[in-house]
Amino acid sequence: MRTLAFQMPDRGGGPTGPRIRVGRPSRRVRTLLMTLGVLAVLGMAFTMFAGFWTDWLWYRSVKYSSVFTTTLWTKIGLFFVFGLLMALAVGFNIWLAHRLRPPLSAMSMEQQSLDRYRMGIAPYKTWLLLGITALVGLIAGASASSQWRTWLMWVNGVPFHQKDPQFHLDVSFYAFDLPWYRFLLGFGFAAAILSLIAAALTHYLYGGLRITSPGARATAAATGHLSVLLGLFVALKAIAYWLDRYGLAVKSSDFKATDDWTGLRYVDANAYLPAKTILFCIAVICALLFFATLWRRTWQLPVIGFGLMVLSAILIGGLYPAIVQKFQVQPNEQAKEAPYVQKNLKATREAYGIDDTKVSDYSGTGTTEDKSKLRDDVGSTASIRILDPNIVSPTFQQLQQIRNYYAFPTNLDVDRYSKDGKDQDTVIGLRELNLNGIPKNNWINDHFRYTHGYGVVAAKGTAADPNGQPVFTESDLPSKGNLGTYEQQVYYGEKTTTYSIVGGPQKEIDYSDDSGEKTTSYQGKSGVNLANPINRAAYAVAFNEPQILYSGAIGEGSRILYNRTPKERVEAVAPWLTIDGDAYPAVVNHRIQWIVDAYTTTNGYPYASRTTLGDTTADSLTATNNSRAVVAQQNQVNYIRNSVKATVDAYTGEVKLYQWDTKDPVLKTWMKAFPGTVEPRTAISKSLMDHLRYPQDLFKVQRELLTRYHVTNPTTFLSGSEVWQVPDDPTNKSGNAVPPYYLSMKMPDQSAQAFSLTTTFTPNGRDNLSAFMTVDAEAGTGDYGKIRILKLPTSTTVDGPKQVQSQFNSEQDIAESIKLLKGGDSDIEYGNLLTVPLDGGLLYVEPVYVRGGGLKYPLLRKVLVSYGDKTAFENTLDEALNKVFGAESSTTPPPDQGTTQPPTSGNPTVQAALNDAQKAFDAGQEALKKNDWQAYGEAQKDLEDALKRAEDAQAKADKTGGTGGTGGTGGNRSGGSPSPSGSPRPSGSPSPSGSSGSG
Repeated sequence: MRTLAFQMPDRGGGPTGPRIRVGRPSRRVRTLLMTLGVLAVLGMAFTMFAGFWTDWLWYRSVKYSSVFTTTLWTKIGLFFVFGLLMALAVGFNIWLAHRLRPPLSAMSMEQQSLDRYRMGIAPYKTWLLLGITALVGLIAGASASSQWRTWLMWVNGVPFHQKDPQFHLDVSFYAFDLPWYRFLLGFGFAAAILSLIAAALTHYLYGGLRITSPGARATAAATGHLSVLLGLFVALKAIAYWLDRYGLAVKSSDFKATDDWTGLRYVDANAYLPAKTILFCIAVICALLFFATLWRRTWQLPVIGFGLMVLSAILIGGLYPAIVQKFQVQPNEQAKEAPYVQKNLKATREAYGIDDTKVSDYSGTGTTEDKSKLRDDVGSTASIRILDPNIVSPTFQQLQQIRNYYAFPTNLDVDRYSKDGKDQDTVIGLRELNLNGIPKNNWINDHFRYTHGYGVVAAKGTAADPNGQPVFTESDLPSKGNLGTYEQQVYYGEKTTTYSIVGGPQKEIDYSDDSGEKTTSYQGKSGVNLANPINRAAYAVAFNEPQILYSGAIGEGSRILYNRTPKERVEAVAPWLTIDGDAYPAVVNHRIQWIVDAYTTTNGYPYASRTTLGDTTADSLTATNNSRAVVAQQNQVNYIRNSVKATVDAYTGEVKLYQWDTKDPVLKTWMKAFPGTVEPRTAISKSLMDHLRYPQDLFKVQRELLTRYHVTNPTTFLSGSEVWQVPDDPTNKSGNAVPPYYLSMKMPDQSAQAFSLTTTFTPNGRDNLSAFMTVDAEAGTGDYGKIRILKLPTSTTVDGPKQVQSQFNSEQDIAESIKLLKGGDSDIEYGNLLTVPLDGGLLYVEPVYVRGGGLKYPLLRKVLVSYGDKTAFENTLDEALNKVFGAESSTTPPPDQGTTQPPTSGNPTVQAALNDAQKAFDAGQEALKKNDWQAYGEAQKDLEDALKRAEDAQAKADKTGGTGGTGGTGGNRSGGSPSPSGSPRPSGSPSPSGSSGSG
């Protein structure tokens, strides 16, 4: 009878005419199709192999193959373990449900309709089971493999030796253990739900479950099986409730003065915490009731228990905390919340390294009446940098590009170099490769001939020449100046984003001079050797460039260089680090090294409020230059340390990681996971230490936190009366935050200037100044990383950056001068608005640049200075300071004190010519004010003649052994010897006639 039941009538509605026999393909066609299929499979396999093989070769070339293998084996292990567990869980429950099927299907209409499906899958049951389990296993394995960081942190975690104030567990439990437990819990839920669905469908298909049939809706076997699965689900829910108790310590919520509050509040400790404990107990009981159905064979008690759990979750987990918040907390919020706010304040300040911040009161108004003394104090208080690294890149480009296939980054960098023991803030950039400027783009030129940039260009940060151009201390091609001898070829840089093939039969263009092009062949060991045909084939596939496979330009010794920007190299060798947005170059031990700051982070520091790195580190510079954005492994964090200083050699591409924060437990954890990848701090050389500095992105994160967490009193924090904000950049209309500025300066409690990173704060929603913040950025010193805040009184108002900028623009004399500078097709660009505390008041200095006439690059034309109620807008910083203070400096300022006058030369003929040049420049400025264009043109001609005489005199003096010099800062702090050559005007600069665009 069972056989007859499966004999269904033919319900086909197709044609009933004679059948048409379709002929089989010929043997040749079948062979061709089979061959194509095999080739397609091999092609796909080789494509996957190429990606894997090229990655392995690259990691081996940078000597970080252990990072590749550790990461790979961790991913493979997680994939197979959790993929197999999921496949076994789902497959076992399908098999069990099939085995527990009833022996005879009820002859209901419902079961008769299912017979067709049972009959259809009967021949393929084994394959179907394998297919389903393989699919869920692949998905689960892929999901688990993405958790390799979580696994490595859990298995290698080291203690913080700090305990949370609620549960008294080590912070490592929240940072390393809890994330892994949550993953396991999530995996368990997924396995239970998928197994439950698969088992229920199998029981239904084979009659164990019935929907419309009369009588019992489930067999005893199905009831027991599904009850156990439901019991497992509820048991996992019980574990979730228990973990949720600890999760309250790292839970984020909106609360009063902050939108990213983290940690327990009163309602959490007194309502949610006991509620989670009660729900845990109820869930355990409910799970036991489900397991009991194996013997009772009834759903009644488990269903009642499950309903009780759901009702309890609503009443105890939702309604009760709301009642506590409404009737206990809100009527007396400050008293109830104060102890928990205190815990949050302490933890947040510790997690972001701002707990030792020194906050001092500052009057904001000067006290010294002796203006001459005040004027003299400016020089000792700060080396005011009037060369803005974010403005003058086009000027470097115009004056020092030399060839179109070179370029400078959009934003240059500030570093320190010294001569005769005296430090000088220096604006520095590398002459990097610019493929858009090569004479003809083709594959050979783009990847074989034009392969690298050449040389460092540096200028004094505190000076400009009479023509408004930088005073270069390292210039020309090849570069020469005060940095001594060093390897000048730049194969790795911020603008080097394409691959190059070097070291083979094809010669590279090194640089060009008056005698023509110089060629070279790369001698470094960087990159991957392409002599091996397998390597060539792999890269041809990986880069989608078949010419790599057969090009005659590739031969013995050819190496392919790629992943060439400093940030992507560091990120690749240390994928567990967050990378600072600003890598900067330095000449260290006769080599150009890129210095990259890197951070360790976690999102699991109890009670510490969270921040979003992408938002917190954004400012007016990142808005216009995406390459300066932080490379975050984890965007939401509540703990950060600048734990690693990394270097990338600009010639060899060698990456070195140095342990900077020797106490950071997160770094220690990663060093256990990847042993041998991070060198100890003691391996940092003195010459490298001289160029390390406090990183900008960490400073931006800290200043954002300090807008609220500068207070330590919970009542003040709750009131929100002391909330500050980072002001918008007043020098442009981007509407983004003002970037921090590097500046050598002296705070009121310091005895000497220190290289610092500075910023300002304004009250929330207002423009007057609230505070001024600095951090000592000089690595290797005792005060490195010390944050100081000068807090201005709330009873009086002191102008903030936006108000000072508005004051500059609104004064009639200044407005008229700016209008003159904007004459014709000239444009005004405001440089960094620097703030310097001075004698209780605040000195503001802002350079003003002009892009004029046919010139497409900015030249320094004016300097704005403000102190108290006095404002000046003059040609030089000295003139502006003299006008503001009504007195001249009693001492001649050294070159690094911001004078825009030409440096004094030892050659009297040169000095006389330079004096004439200054007179001509002053005459031109006076003519500008009077709109006397004829006089201005004559003055420009006189200026050009005078500078030409000075240059000729200096060249003659150099040949005859006479004295002379650039007047710039000297050699490398790391010991480079100064160059003997020098000139009164930067080499490579255009004639002054080209700078007449300020009219």
